[in-house]
Amino acid sequence: MALFGFFALVLVSVYWVNQAVRLFDRLIGDGQTAWVVLEFTALTLPNVIRLVLPVAAFAASVYALNRASQDSELVVMQATGASPWRLARPVAVFGLIVGALMVVLVNLLVPLASARLAERQAQIAENVTARFLIEGSFQHPAAGVTIYIREITELGEFRDLFLSDSRSPSHRTSYTAERALITRSETGPKLVMFDGMAQTLRTADQSLAITRFSDFTYDIGALMTGGASGPRDIDSFATLTLLRFPERVGAETGLAAREIARALHQRLAQPLLPLAVSLLGAAILMLGGYSRFGLWRQIAGAVLGLIVVQFALNAAASASRAMPEAWWLSYLPALAGLGAAAAILWLAGRPRKICAHADRAEAAA
Repeated sequence: MALFGFFALVLVSVYWVNQAVRLFDRLIGDGQTAWVVLEFTALTLPNVIRLVLPVAAFAASVYALNRASQDSELVVMQATGASPWRLARPVAVFGLIVGALMVVLVNLLVPLASARLAERQAQIAENVTARFLIEGSFQHPAAGVTIYIREITELGEFRDLFLSDSRSPSHRTSYTAERALITRSETGPKLVMFDGMAQTLRTADQSLAITRFSDFTYDIGALMTGGASGPRDIDSFATLTLLRFPERVGAETGLAAREIARALHQRLAQPLLPLAVSLLGAAILMLGGYSRFGLWRQIAGAVLGLIVVQFALNAAASASRAMPEAWWLSYLPALAGLGAAAAILWLAGRPRKICAHADRAEAAA
């Protein structure tokens, strides 16, 4: 567990710093403070920990077994009759402990952090939108769009607003309003204009349509942030919500029931991965006996086994996305790793039996 904590700290630091640098460039460029950058990087931390925990568990088990072999402790235990299955028992307990940590992360902490991160991103998007609204000058927040505000009062109300939208090739619309203000909504910020007029020029026949209005709502969030917030991400829902209210989750995410079930099974399968890779690494190291040169070949084989499991995990994720009804694919990489570990542990116990048969044959001769 001490080695696991060390490797987890190192790997989390590497991944976290990499993400923090990208967030820093983007948020500081948008005019946000260092506190906002720190908050965003902290909200990405649970997902980073989820990614590195299996690798940290694998590294800890391989390092511990290799150290026990170099200190001849593994050889002494094997000489006293301890089978590979008996030696792998503490590794299995360790893998179950890390799996329990993964259960808490995947099913509780990661959804909570994802939901909070999406909420903060929406708030930041509204703040960025507000920065484009400057009084007394023509602003061009997007191609084909021009905004002019004569005055912005202390209460945030706009006086004498002009907005030109020529993004569509078929028509061009100009809005003028005596007053306007920005309001929040579930789909992003909206520009509400009062006592104004909309003039639409159709380019096909050069006809002009004029509409006067007492109030009119314009989706300025979609204009300046690239569209509305869209459906909610399924990662922001807790696992218990996916189990109890799949219809509500489907309505908010726009996903079918089989896709929600696939996401649920992926969460349930992830805690099995630390157990599988820990036992696989330990089992491969038990194939080798004591050597002054160490177990570098077995360590290389264990790393190769980890890579194969990771490839299988990526392939299963891609296949399950293409076939959401094949939910069992989410469990396949971890179960394959556990099966390979069991087979290698059985094979690790065979050489001693073979040597015993050889010794009896030599004595009989």
